Amino acid sequence: MEKVTALGKWLFILPFTMYVLLHFGKAQIGAAFVPKWIPFPLFWDYFTGVCILAFMVSCLIGKFDKLATLLMALYVFLMILLVHIPRAASNENDLLNIFRNTMVVGGLLLYARYVARDKRLTG
Repeated sequence: MEKVTALGKWLFILPFTMYVLLHFGKAQIGAAFVPKWIPFPLFWDYFTGVCILAFMVSCLIGKFDKLATLLMALYVFLMILLVHIPRAASNENDLLNIFRNTMVVGGLLLYARYVARDKRLTG
């Protein structure tokens, strides 16, 4: 059973690959999610892709993985507040994104608490 549950770490991190590929492969789509009042949307799209990739690498090697996971949770939470809640007023599909991203934040916080190997951040 331990080997089966150990797969959870990999199955949690692996889907973030899709977001990295989308941020670099379909940058215009990602940039369209950047609120109009934030300048340089393409920069933020690529920057976000780099940050997600750094989170994944950090988790895979176990260095600064707790910090990376907490920062990723903050990023996803900010996406809920800055992108999906305002868009949900005019696009009901974003309501699904709010709930999905809330679940992701919960998963990231659980990962930081129970899976992350870097114990420098305690409390």
